[in-house]
Amino acid sequence: MKPSSSTTLAGKICLVTGAAGGIGLAAAQALASVGARLALSDVDETRGRKVEADFRALGLDARFQACDVTRAASVEALVAFAVAEFGRIDCAVNNAGVETKHARIADHDDDEFDRAIAVNLKGAYLCMKYELRQMLAQGGGVIVNVASVAGLGGAPTLGGYAASKHGVMGLTRTAAIEYAKRGIRVNAVCPSYTNTDMVQRMLERNPGLRDALINASPMKRLGEPEEVGLAVAWLCSDESSFVNGQGLALDGGLTAW
Repeated sequence: MKPSSSTTLAGKICLVTGAAGGIGLAAAQALASVGARLALSDVDETRGRKVEADFRALGLDARFQACDVTRAASVEALVAFAVAEFGRIDCAVNNAGVETKHARIADHDDDEFDRAIAVNLKGAYLCMKYELRQMLAQGGGVIVNVASVAGLGGAPTLGGYAASKHGVMGLTRTAAIEYAKRGIRVNAVCPSYTNTDMVQRMLERNPGLRDALINASPMKRLGEPEEVGLAVAWLCSDESSFVNGQGLALDGGLTAW
């Protein structure tokens, strides 16, 4: 699966968080396939360095720095690293995130709720804060946040995760309005259950969930990370130049019921 032949990010600098696997890695691969140069980040430095090495072995320009998106100093240092290495940030993909265990709100674990908010929501906020400052200084850019269909509607037994992703959508829409006149577009992708390690962990903890999810989907399957990556590349490109403040559902029709 490849981006449209007209999609190009040749020479553009793209920052991707959570790039060591899953949707983040797929997004980085899609961006690189249309010419982007990559500043990669993940909290898992070992896996992140391997991804960097794999990209470089293919002759791609990718450079890695570890980052904990819950810490402002770490995020600020990541943005500074990208600018020091490449001179600017044309596109930023804020993908770093965690899941929560399935439980109704009355039974939700407080620590898991706090972690989801810290990584998924505050992490996106901190990344946007420092990315926006750089994009304002350079005169424009594109931000794509990785939200979820759980950020577009209710998500029974995923209250903490849904709350964090609704927050990401609130940040996305607000930033899109605030900075549209400054040459900055901000959008989000909103995947449903996608075939990543994160989702596999959820399925292992919940026997029977896979069949339930497949039966609930109009297309009768899970999404693939590569499908989300292609959408991210499109949103980063000039092909989507009038798309701003949107949450693009990548859900096989789930939200169309």
